[in-house]
Amino acid sequence: MHGKHVPVDYSQNPFIVIWEVTRACQLKCVHCRADAQLVPDPNELTHEEGIALIDEIYEMNNPMLVFSGGDCMMRGDLLELADYAVKKGMRVSMTPSATANVTKEKMRLAKQVGLSRWGFSLDGPTADIHDQFRGIPGSFDLTLEKVAYLRELNMPLQINTVISRYNYDHLEQMAKLMEELDVVMWYIFLLVPTGRGQVDDCLTPLEHEKVFRWLYDLSKNVPYDIKTTAAQHYRRVVIQQKMKEHLVETSHIRYEDTMTMDQDRIRDGLKRAPKGVNDGNGFIFVSHTGDVFPSGLLPIKVGNIRENRLEHIYRTSPVLKELRNPDLYKGKCGMCEYRHICGGSRSRAYAMTGDYLASEPFCVYVPQSLR
Repeated sequence: MHGKHVPVDYSQNPFIVIWEVTRACQLKCVHCRADAQLVPDPNELTHEEGIALIDEIYEMNNPMLVFSGGDCMMRGDLLELADYAVKKGMRVSMTPSATANVTKEKMRLAKQVGLSRWGFSLDGPTADIHDQFRGIPGSFDLTLEKVAYLRELNMPLQINTVISRYNYDHLEQMAKLMEELDVVMWYIFLLVPTGRGQVDDCLTPLEHEKVFRWLYDLSKNVPYDIKTTAAQHYRRVVIQQKMKEHLVETSHIRYEDTMTMDQDRIRDGLKRAPKGVNDGNGFIFVSHTGDVFPSGLLPIKVGNIRENRLEHIYRTSPVLKELRNPDLYKGKCGMCEYRHICGGSRSRAYAMTGDYLASEPFCVYVPQSLR
């Protein structure tokens, strides 16, 4: 299992594996990367194939495993799969949709199985905003009802939020709601225009920067953790802010010297996966039919577990090897001093340009070498 002092070689093993156990879902989210369907795909991985996949994942230095969808609760053997993984000693979590499929009994069983965390999506502080985003009236109230069940069971709660044009003006309210719901983590996704996600719903580069700076300040004053996805440049903002704070402590030291001498201490401030997880680089996604992608937001198939072991695909795919080499990145990302710990969203670069090595299109930062 990954330990605090055990370095992970992302060229060999991922830090986290997302398995889309089914694409079935009853919601109609406007941003859905999967373009989910109402019924399960008859070609989705069988129970036996799922067990074999869990074994393969475990053998890759036992990364974190997340069951996702669609709505993962629409897979009948989900808790059996989770039970098998937990008994192997894996850290397992799931991100079901807040629908009638999520019952108090299923939550109780999930707790008995030993799931480390339960994540629900909440994309607005009010029913009007959230329900519009999720495409189903009543989704907000249903989500809060399910959250109340979790609290009764004393299960850790993670809330996932996609930040976009829909909720950009309501983030302060969202942060307050996270505290009221007693979450352990607020998982922030910055919209990537893929699947049903539209470019017009994305924030501008400057708005991205404002959100990141706001999140950093917020992280110092709230009782829950904040984690971001498809927002790699948040890592750059965190480092910059910590450097400024450290300069106050060491005002007699030149900024350039601080950049060199204190990277390890500052990376520790990033907590989870300080090496810089990115699409295909510490992160891998397995679809409901076994197709393997750098992430669920970067739709370039690199293999299928029905044809090759996940380990082989992850370690030998030419696409994944390129994604793991920030020195191949183009434009300002390739020249940026933060490229090894940020690297920009490869998903967003691909969605906007068709080139997964292109520069992050929603970053305002100008690398020192270009000034």
